[in-house]
Amino acid sequence: MYKLFTFIAILALTVLACGISTPEPPTPSPEVTDEINVKYPDSKEINLNLKFGAGELTLNPGADVLVNGTATYNFKELKPEIVEEDGDVIVRVGNGNVNIIPNLNNLKNEWDLELGSAPMNLSIDSGAYDGKFEFGGLALTRLDISDGAASVELSFSELNQAEMSTFTYSTGASNVKLTGLANANFSLMDFSSGAGDYTLDFSGDLQRDASVKVSTGLSNMILVIPEGVNAEVTVEGGLSNVSAGPGWERSGKTYTQSGEGPTLIIIVEMGAGNLTLTH
Repeated sequence: MYKLFTFIAILALTVLACGISTPEPPTPSPEVTDEINVKYPDSKEINLNLKFGAGELTLNPGADVLVNGTATYNFKELKPEIVEEDGDVIVRVGNGNVNIIPNLNNLKNEWDLELGSAPMNLSIDSGAYDGKFEFGGLALTRLDISDGAASVELSFSELNQAEMSTFTYSTGASNVKLTGLANANFSLMDFSSGAGDYTLDFSGDLQRDASVKVSTGLSNMILVIPEGVNAEVTVEGGLSNVSAGPGWERSGKTYTQSGEGPTLIIIVEMGAGNLTLTH
């Protein structure tokens, strides 16, 4: 019986070895720059989804249409595609696989896009990349960002021209800095991350009461809350070092700051790491 099992195992391995061929890795080609131009769909509600892989993604306001800009790449697999159906618009890299062609030192994939000012739900799905986003002055009714190991700078330097229902950001082991978050004009924000360095800066003009949930692993987390803003921060989870600057009062796991106007309520669930509350 033992010899029979051995023979079957050897036979199975032989069949597998003969049937598996290692695919050829993609090879770079001369750089290509494509124009990306997407008109506003004829729909009451616009959902724009950007599916980006590795590389550099830059987003700014200023387009007269929904999306306008360029994509520069040196692998044919990275050629962007546009898919439109009613009010749903997808601008995606290749077949939409955000992990396409990972870990290549000679990769070039750069999107430089401007977005239009019409109200929209915006979602961004990316892999490991560098992102620079300026959303000030847009009219985002919902914002969802999901990425892998990333380095991202996101700013609302001006007031978001629409009430944003929710802002969700999910990332892996990354370095992320979000500034001008009060200008995002959101009601609910959910930020989740793995290990990394994160700054959430709530400067700007807080329009209404807002609630924020932060879930993070082993990380350095900085919360910037300007003086004069009503704020309540509750820290939950594992072993965390909390450093609160002047103006904060502590009661158990809750830190409060007195001010005027709307109230910012933040719950931080941290596995371990350092949390800094500052102005």
